Amino acid sequence: DLHGGLADVSARRLRTPGTPQDSFSDDPLRMMRAARFTAQLGFRVMPEVEAAMREMSERIDIVSAERVRTELEKTLLAPSPRSGLELLVNTGLAERILPELPALQLEIDEHHRHKDVYEHTLTVLEQAIALEDGPDGPVPGPDLVLRLAALLHDIGKPQTRRFEPGGGVSFHHHELVGAKLTARRLRALRFDRDTVRQVSRLVELHLRFHGYGDGEWTDSAVRRYVIDAGPLLDDLLGLADRGQVVREGERP
Repeated sequence: DLHGGLADVSARRLRTPGTPQDSFSDDPLRMMRAARFTAQLGFRVMPEVEAAMREMSERIDIVSAERVRTELEKTLLAPSPRSGLELLVNTGLAERILPELPALQLEIDEHHRHKDVYEHTLTVLEQAIALEDGPDGPVPGPDLVLRLAALLHDIGKPQTRRFEPGGGVSFHHHELVGAKLTARRLRALRFDRDTVRQVSRLVELHLRFHGYGDGEWTDSAVRRYVIDAGPLLDDLLGLADRGQVVREGERP
């Protein structure tokens, strides 16, 4: 154990054998692996490692989209993806690989019930994960399509933000804009065609559920909802329900 690895494992901390700069220069994808290990193992990245990730974040640009996608998938499918995603955002790596996510930090939710849409998004992701019910349930977990949709469902808000008279903020049709942005980003990351189609469709439909609980839907509207969702119905119900729970649970 030439580098004190056993002590680091015992203390649940992540370091590099040599300097972080040397390690990340050899293979910049190791920066994303650090985020993945925090999500998978619950380990803490040491300050010098995080500082090097921030300093060298642009190096991730030389890594192929396929390798970046694989690490992002593993992070999202981990038990606690939020910690890994936060590390990616805090170090600037997300700005290089998934810029739509840190962009949400600038947006205030139209209901004024969230610190920003970024925090709301991470909460929806966590609650969607909590909905997963194992390999034999209607929403088997871990569900990559559901988790990607939860992460990306509001990425259309920055482009659709409007300031209304009286100080209000609206994001009209952000689900349609978000669906297009989702498809574009997932294609850039070389996700397969089915995943791109399913995730972007969930983002497009995620607001359709709102209003049903207030008795505003007719029987024909329910049938259209089911038909439009098709085989994605269980995931769509999970995504829509998680977003609604967050909003209702944070009313003043």
